Amino acid sequence: MPLFHIENNRLSLAKPTNFNLEKEIQTLIENNLQTVFNCRFVATEFFTGNEHAGRIDSLALSEDNNPVIIEYKKVESSELINQSLYYLSWLKDHHGDFQVAVNKALGKNVVVDWGDIRVICIAPSYKKYDIHAAQMVGANVELWQYRLYETNALYLEEVFQKSLVKFSNIKDNNKNPVMVLAGKKAALTRQTGSYTVEEHLKKIDEKIKSLFQDLREYILTIDESIEEAPKKFYIAYKATQNFVCLEIKKNKLILYLKLNPKDSKIPSNGRDVTNIGHYGTGDFELKIKNAVELEASKEYVRQAFDNIGG
Repeated sequence: MPLFHIENNRLSLAKPTNFNLEKEIQTLIENNLQTVFNCRFVATEFFTGNEHAGRIDSLALSEDNNPVIIEYKKVESSELINQSLYYLSWLKDHHGDFQVAVNKALGKNVVVDWGDIRVICIAPSYKKYDIHAAQMVGANVELWQYRLYETNALYLEEVFQKSLVKFSNIKDNNKNPVMVLAGKKAALTRQTGSYTVEEHLKKIDEKIKSLFQDLREYILTIDESIEEAPKKFYIAYKATQNFVCLEIKKNKLILYLKLNPKDSKIPSNGRDVTNIGHYGTGDFELKIKNAVELEASKEYVRQAFDNIGG
C-alpha cells in the first residue's frame, strides 16, 4: 500500500528508498528496541565462539524475560531464516553464555525465562518459499518487512508469526468459531512453548473459569493479530507487545494492563502498581470477581490494546 503525506489538504506520494548499509537498520532497531518490540538490549554482534563461528546481529530480552534473537537483511534473502535458526540452535545449548551477557547488560538480578525464545527476522521483503519455510519449522519465528521512505519515515509490518498462523475453513458445528480458533492456536502453542492455558485453569472455581472464558473470547475478538501466550505465572495477550497480562486465581482474575494509571480513572477494583512488584507487565491492575466487574474491564482492555498501537 502506498504511503501519502498530507500537507495543506493535499497528498504527496512518499517515495521508498533503502539503507546504504545493513548496519544502519540494525543500529536503528537496537537504539529503539523498547519502542518497536518492547525489548531490552543485551548485545550486538554477539560472537558465538570459535567452533560455531557466528555473530548474532542483536540479542535482547523480551518483556516476559524470554531471550530474543534479531537478524537483519537490507535485501531479500532466503539466508535470513536459515541463519536465524542456526543461531537459535546455538542459543538453546548455551544458556550460560546468554545469562552472562544479560548480567553484563541488565544486572545480575534478571532471571531469564527459557520457556520460549523469540526469533525476529527483519528484511525489505520475503519470497513465498521463505514464509512457507517459517510455517514448517517448530520455532517462534517472526518475519518483519520494512520500508524506508525518502522523508525519513520507516514502516514495519509483521508478515508472519509462528504462533499467529491463520486457520481457515473453521466448521466445527455448534461451537463458537472464535474459541475454535483460540483452541487451535493453543494447540500450536503446546508444540512450541512450555506452558498451556489448561495448566492455569486447574483448581479454580467454575465461576472464575466462566469469567475467564468470557474475557478470553472478548480479547481474542478485538483483532486477529492478537496472540495468547501462556507463561508460568500468567497468560499474556499481545500484538507487537503485551497489552494484558492475566493471573488466574482460585476466586478471581487479576489483570495487569498496559495503561498509565495517572492518565486513567482507576475503579474501586483497580490500583496503580507502578512501584509494586508483580508477575507480567503493566502498571494498571484490575481484580475481577463477578460479571459486572468483567463487563466494566473490557473498556480498559480495549484502551490498553489501542495504547500499544494495535
